[in-house]
Amino acid sequence: MSAVNQMPAAAAAPIGETEIEAYQTDGVIVLRGLFADWVEPLRAGIAALMADPSPLERTVKPEDGSAPFFQDLCNWQRIPEFRRFVEQSPAAQIAAALMRSRTGRFFHDHVLVKQPGGSTVTPWHQDQPYYCVDGKQSVSFWIPLDPVGRDVVMECVRGSHRWGKDFRPMRFNGTRLYENDNFEVMPDIEAMRGELDIAGWEMQPGDAIAFNFRTVHGAPANHSTRMRRVFSARWVGDDAVYAQRAGKGSPPFTGLTMADGDPFDAPIFPVVYSAGASLT
Repeated sequence: MSAVNQMPAAAAAPIGETEIEAYQTDGVIVLRGLFADWVEPLRAGIAALMADPSPLERTVKPEDGSAPFFQDLCNWQRIPEFRRFVEQSPAAQIAAALMRSRTGRFFHDHVLVKQPGGSTVTPWHQDQPYYCVDGKQSVSFWIPLDPVGRDVVMECVRGSHRWGKDFRPMRFNGTRLYENDNFEVMPDIEAMRGELDIAGWEMQPGDAIAFNFRTVHGAPANHSTRMRRVFSARWVGDDAVYAQRAGKGSPPFTGLTMADGDPFDAPIFPVVYSAGASLT
């Protein structure tokens, strides 16, 4: 089992059964202020990343000439502030509690910066079909580093992780991620707003939205006058297995030796938290 150095994992996670049950039922909850101490370090990390993006940078530049949408992935091993968050913040323990998992294994990080006045809308989608991992135990923390209004925040469809469906992953340009797949097309969520329970919140730096990889979500354009910097940290639990996709997934991990259905265990996906144990 892969592991990183971490403090003893004996203390209770700073959330209770009410939050855990809500997460299990709804597939999404908001956590207030749990990462407030990490706002400044993560801001510094994002500044360093934007000054020196990785080969996985995926900035969207709108055709209308409005502000770009910066994205970059899988930088926790080269950006010290991100590494410290992964290894030293309570995220791994909180993730394990929400997933009802004995372990919290780190999957990857994702930075999303929507500049003020940008027109890029993040389409409704699920994360699960993009990934090389499968399982019911998963959680992504969407952590804003700027105040975010309700009209700018990411939205999630409560309960959609229990629909029993994986929807077709699409690129921002409207093409399929995989040339040949048997996934269903995402329904028109905007047309179904009156029928669905769509969650969204006004948020402060250090708050977090926790959501399951199968939860349907999307985000509006940033028509506000301030930047919307987000650090997203993604975790999997005990039941995680490797998923062989029909094409290059997102993120496009290389060099993995796991076969389809194997336990999800590789050095780049470290177990950061294990209940009742000190990881050394």
